[in-house]
Amino acid sequence: MPARPFVSYPDKRLKTVAAPVEAITDEIRSIWADMVETMDAMPGYGLAGPQIGVMQRLAVVDCSQERGKAVLMANPEVLHASAQPREHEEASPNLPGMSAVISRPRAVTVRFLNESGDVEERDFVNLWATSVQHQIDHLNGKMYFDALKPVKRQMFLKKAKKTGAIS
Repeated sequence: MPARPFVSYPDKRLKTVAAPVEAITDEIRSIWADMVETMDAMPGYGLAGPQIGVMQRLAVVDCSQERGKAVLMANPEVLHASAQPREHEEASPNLPGMSAVISRPRAVTVRFLNESGDVEERDFVNLWATSVQHQIDHLNGKMYFDALKPVKRQMFLKKAKKTGAIS
């Protein structure tokens, strides 16, 4: 279970919608194991398949203090989002050295295929909710800074180029 290398922004895979997972197989479980190891090596709170070049709708999230409580998800989708927003400074290993404060719903209900291949619905709040939404954005070909208003996004990308985060 080696940690996998990250795809660097602006690689087109980070702007591409990932393909649905048809079934939970040993291969999918192996990819999830690699993803958890990669996420823990960052360290980070979540990881989506496209971030490491896996173009399938796979994500892992672990916002626990002690770690080892990763939620493994295939085909995650938000069923319900709270009206109450929560701001959090987000970043991505695909664009190192950059971050932005993003406002997202404070709580979400998500449906996904779990490690057993069963459909599961789970509520996530606060940092867990932020991370799950961040990963679903990656699965939909979006980066966190795509949520910024156009002028702020333009300034963000200009700064990323100036600092060398984007070549």
